[in-house]
Amino acid sequence: MFGPRETPPPAPASAAPRPLRRAFRRGLLAATVLLGLALLVWLHEALWNRWVRFPREDRAWAGLRALREPVLEDAGWPEFRGALHAHSELSHDSEVPFPDILRAMGRARLDFLVLGDHAQPDGRADFSAQWRGLHEGRLLIAGFELRDGFLAFGARPGVTLSNRTPPDQLARQLVAAGGVLFYAHPENPRDWDRPELSGMEIYNLHSDFNRAYGSVAAALRARLPDLLLSHGRYPEHVARLAFARPDDFLRRWDELNRARPIAGVAGNDAHQNVGFRLVVTERGRLRLEDTSPRRLTEFGVPDWLRPALAAAAGPLEPGRRLFTVQFDPYDLSLRYVTTHVLARRLGEPEIVGALKIGRAFVAYSLLADATGFRWFAETGAAPVVMGETAPWLPGTRLRALAPVPGRFTLMRDGAVLSRAEGRAAAWDAPGPGNYRVEVELRVGDDWVPWIYANPVRLR
Repeated sequence: MFGPRETPPPAPASAAPRPLRRAFRRGLLAATVLLGLALLVWLHEALWNRWVRFPREDRAWAGLRALREPVLEDAGWPEFRGALHAHSELSHDSEVPFPDILRAMGRARLDFLVLGDHAQPDGRADFSAQWRGLHEGRLLIAGFELRDGFLAFGARPGVTLSNRTPPDQLARQLVAAGGVLFYAHPENPRDWDRPELSGMEIYNLHSDFNRAYGSVAAALRARLPDLLLSHGRYPEHVARLAFARPDDFLRRWDELNRARPIAGVAGNDAHQNVGFRLVVTERGRLRLEDTSPRRLTEFGVPDWLRPALAAAAGPLEPGRRLFTVQFDPYDLSLRYVTTHVLARRLGEPEIVGALKIGRAFVAYSLLADATGFRWFAETGAAPVVMGETAPWLPGTRLRALAPVPGRFTLMRDGAVLSRAEGRAAAWDAPGPGNYRVEVELRVGDDWVPWIYANPVRLR
């Protein structure tokens, strides 16, 4: 009557209960959402930069360049555009050969380049080891970055100095050899009373990165999202993220000039050593290097992966570079900031002599080409240009001319006297003093530094 009771078939062993499956799907969804939010937080600034800030800046820079007009008054001086403090394959932390440097100078439209190699491991700084003189119409000037911040350049061919020499003696040897002493990296302690000192960097590109991030490695970590999203399209704008007006350098410069003339230049500190490459070794392994050059790691490639890798990157031949990414190409470092010199001709004695007295100005050339800018005093005779000294006379007129309209700030012995906007500005000099001028460009809602001119000295 009742019969045996039927039981349902057992559930497959692989099937999870529905509540467990639902919990798993919800957990997976929550983890995906959290990962997406974390990625968005990590990339949010870089996304804004890539799609809003950098395009807006790029349009503003293009607008400034479109406003450029030649300056017709040259104050009686030819102008040469250059850069200082550049490293070559002779430095331990650079591998750029001189032919590549010459090509980078061409792309940056430089007339001259002052080298700043590190000394050899034994301390030698051989002023005959570097390229110097005119090459394809461009001038290279031998120079070294030595101990205690020495940027030593212009010594006679055949001169060899030692980085192990005590600094007082080294400075005297450099000057006796016909060289000129500037200080690099003025953020570090320096003997500012050194009698042989002729000038200083009032801006240094590498100092910006050090002060913003602490080190190149920290800069890469901090700016990795921008490098991933924007380096290919907006490399100049990514590089400018570290920029800060060098107020402390400028204050130091003004203080020094109250006591004696100290010329101001820019330090490009070009290395081309912030990048990575993947190289096939002689044993068929892969070696990851940075472009310092320094080996980071080496690893093998499984046999099953080699065909796919070869199809994607090409033959895995020993010595072949499978990829290279360079975040600080040489010509970008040279274009970032330039030092413009007024000299009679493009020769080493003339360029070195002009740099020594400060017949020069510094310009952030990524924003706009500053060629043609002039800063001088009219005293009734020939114009007295930046870096030169003349007696102050009643009625002395100070004039600044620029190829792009901007805001001019007149400084006297480090204090702001006046401001004016336009393509030109003129003031009556109220008395003796060191008169220098700064020019800023309007980029969006901000006034951005463009030009720092060496002072005209009225006594």
